[in-house]
Amino acid sequence: MKYTGGWSFAEAYNLPVGLRKWFVERLVQQIEKENEAIDKASKGHGKSQTLTSYNQPSVPQSYSKKF
Repeated sequence: MKYTGGWSFAEAYNLPVGLRKWFVERLVQQIEKENEAIDKASKGHGKSQTLTSYNQPSVPQSYSKKF
């Protein structure tokens, strides 16, 4: 909680045990969701695309070199 929530040691220590336990459980859930999202994005199951000759934008004629 100190590093991810910005809590000082004294603040985390002085929380009631039930509330501290809830924060830790919630933090674990959040980290698991973030890791799943990172894994999904790294495996290519996200909505990103790789440019290929089929989906690459065309270059306007004004930008082409004329020699």
